[in-house]
Amino acid sequence: MVSQQQLETIRVAILDDHQSTIDGYSFRLREHENIKVVATARFGSEIEGILAENEVDLLVLDISMPTSEEDSNPYPLLYMLPKLREQYPDTAILIISMHKHRSLMRALMNAGAKGYILKDDRKAILQLGDIITSVAAGGVYFSEQSYAVMADNQSRDDDVKPLTPRQVQVLSLSAAYPDMSTAKLADQLEIAPSTLRNLMSESYLRLGVRNRAAAIAKARQLGLITPYPPDPIN
Repeated sequence: MVSQQQLETIRVAILDDHQSTIDGYSFRLREHENIKVVATARFGSEIEGILAENEVDLLVLDISMPTSEEDSNPYPLLYMLPKLREQYPDTAILIISMHKHRSLMRALMNAGAKGYILKDDRKAILQLGDIITSVAAGGVYFSEQSYAVMADNQSRDDDVKPLTPRQVQVLSLSAAYPDMSTAKLADQLEIAPSTLRNLMSESYLRLGVRNRAAAIAKARQLGLITPYPPDPIN
């Protein structure tokens, strides 16, 4: 028997920096009468506008989106996710990404994501509509490949001294705006500049670096914040 939840329309927004990917997801979701794609975007700075202008039950997000057309730095998703979850608590978030860092997956789930799919996990992509239906109804989903990464007890991520959620937010925002002053970063985070300096200093100690640029680079390398995309295969 089909449940009432399955009969209700699930309003989905898709954000990915590749238009072909957005088109592919949208085409696949047309098979599901209970799912309606209400908005799409290619830049992270568009997320807040989409949520303000549309009723969205579930966000499908890539994590390597540039901040804007003018700013190619990665959108500070780990900074923004807690804010989005607080402002839109009824909107579920499903990550579809090429990144296979366990520490990054863990940070995103801790920040409020309800599922993680690796882009090359064909089985999960073919079942995308069913996965969206499940997550929108309150479920949590890991694709087979992402679950294997999370369950890998031999992961080198365990050698990394973890950053606190607040330190992750600070480095995520700093990576998106590398030229922003300490005072402006603190203002964005709604904390005192002295508090920001303490958070950064503690991050440097945990990462074994001496400055902001090195901390951002090391955190990206370790998958503690959004890494650079992998080099394309020729």
